[in-house]
Amino acid sequence: MRLDEVLLRRGNISPEQIEAARTRSGGRASDRAVGEALVEDGVLTEHALLEALGEQYGCEVLSEAGDDLLDPTLIAQLPVEWARSHVMLPVRHRDRLCVLTRDPADLAALEDLALILGEEPLPLLAPRQEILSAIERCYVQGTETPQEMLRDMKPAPGMAPGRPADDLLSSTEQAPVTQLINLILLEALKGRASDVHLEPYASSLRVRYRIDGLLYEQSSPPKHLEAALVSRLKVMARLDIAEKRLPQDGTARVRVGEQEVDIRISTIPVAEGERVVLRLLNRESTLLPLAALGMPELLLARFRALVAQPNGVILVTGPTGSGKTTTLYAALQELDKIHSNILTIEDPIEYQLPHIGQIQVKPKIGLTFASGLRHILRQDPDVILVGEIRDLETAEIAVRASLTGHLVFSTLHTNDAVSAVIRMADMGVESYLLAAALRAAMAQRLVRQLCPACRRPATVTKKEAEALGPSGRELAGTPAWQPVGCPQCRNGYRGRTGLFELMLVDAAIQEAIRTRQPMREIQRLAVQQGMHTLQDDARDKIRDGRTSVAEVLRAVGSSAASGEPGRATEPGG
Repeated sequence: MRLDEVLLRRGNISPEQIEAARTRSGGRASDRAVGEALVEDGVLTEHALLEALGEQYGCEVLSEAGDDLLDPTLIAQLPVEWARSHVMLPVRHRDRLCVLTRDPADLAALEDLALILGEEPLPLLAPRQEILSAIERCYVQGTETPQEMLRDMKPAPGMAPGRPADDLLSSTEQAPVTQLINLILLEALKGRASDVHLEPYASSLRVRYRIDGLLYEQSSPPKHLEAALVSRLKVMARLDIAEKRLPQDGTARVRVGEQEVDIRISTIPVAEGERVVLRLLNRESTLLPLAALGMPELLLARFRALVAQPNGVILVTGPTGSGKTTTLYAALQELDKIHSNILTIEDPIEYQLPHIGQIQVKPKIGLTFASGLRHILRQDPDVILVGEIRDLETAEIAVRASLTGHLVFSTLHTNDAVSAVIRMADMGVESYLLAAALRAAMAQRLVRQLCPACRRPATVTKKEAEALGPSGRELAGTPAWQPVGCPQCRNGYRGRTGLFELMLVDAAIQEAIRTRQPMREIQRLAVQQGMHTLQDDARDKIRDGRTSVAEVLRAVGSSAASGEPGRATEPGG
């Protein structure tokens, strides 16, 4: 039975629509071409076409291609380029060898696949995007690891500089060192690493990945590969491979299938060679919505109300690596980018955001936060993001910009929310200006989340509760959870969440700022108005089983966990 007959019998289309699609596709077009023409015209959905093809050829149709179908052993001899171009992937379904496809009539490709596999697969129909997504996931799982490659690598390989790697999955024809770099990067991305460190020592070369804030050592390449690996990374970032005496910074971009990842590459000379750090800027982990950051429900509602304000200064504080940029990017995503002019000045620009103008600080040519902010104010902005307030000039311009009708976001390096007020005052910002401009200050930290698959019940000891400070003392003797460790996690933890402390500047705190009240008084007023402190948030997340006492103490420290207002940290600390 022909496809058009099946579609007519199923009532999907009319004879006139079939004829129009056949005419547009050519008089002798295949069933598949006619079906695709109907889908392109909007007459037929892709699922309806697959259902009709399934009935015509007697094939099962899947709406989703889950990970349970994937078997990396089936693709060992199948190039990823072939799978992508033919939109086919061999899988296991109900203990049978099958092939995900959208065209069961492509007999030539099916015969080629049968020869490669040594067995004829059963066609299994699925949507195009589902198949392509399954291909990328399967090849990521099936890629050789750096450890396996190093085991088979010949000593003293050559290195031919080339263009930066495009696709980490397509490396079969590349030089061995290029393949090794690709595998190191791919393994880092699979492990959700934020940074890759290459550290030379007298007789070894150490590779470490930073995952969820901690560094984990990986299999080390032999020392004789050091120069070749560093040169390859410099070529990727378009750096000078001959310059080994000075630090260098550059950027590169790689792909894993359809996912693009930007990389910031930094090299510095050390006694034993050149140390290289790669910052992996993964859009999926940085561009998160506000609701995914781990804010308590009430705090999230209050912060969203702040983001909707027409003017004022909103400060996000915390040490380096506490997720401040992620929070600010999430806040910008909440804004009306179509009817507002949003401009940022950053150092560096983590990601290019759609419909937002972003400026990169370049101190060597005089483009500082302060000078850039001045020029931004001539661009008729509604919302301004200043990557960091580092000096009085930037602080004053930001404050005055908010007083003239702009909403200004920025960051400071302080231990808690109240300390942001003290830091701005210490910089020299007039208290009456700060009181009028500041809308809120939010402190945050990142803590690792317990793996739900292997965490086990525990009881908070009195010593642990005392270490958590006043709010944590009530946890003594109460149920909690502790890490164990399993194949799904790292030492019992998987992923991170935020701890947050939001101080809203109401009339009482405004007056305290204007009259230069001490930090303890501002802290008392903030708690009195209902501020949810870092300590409170940590206690709640311990109680809910999101994290452990040990992780809170590691990430927050005893000074911030003590319930006392923290001192400002040094800029960049």
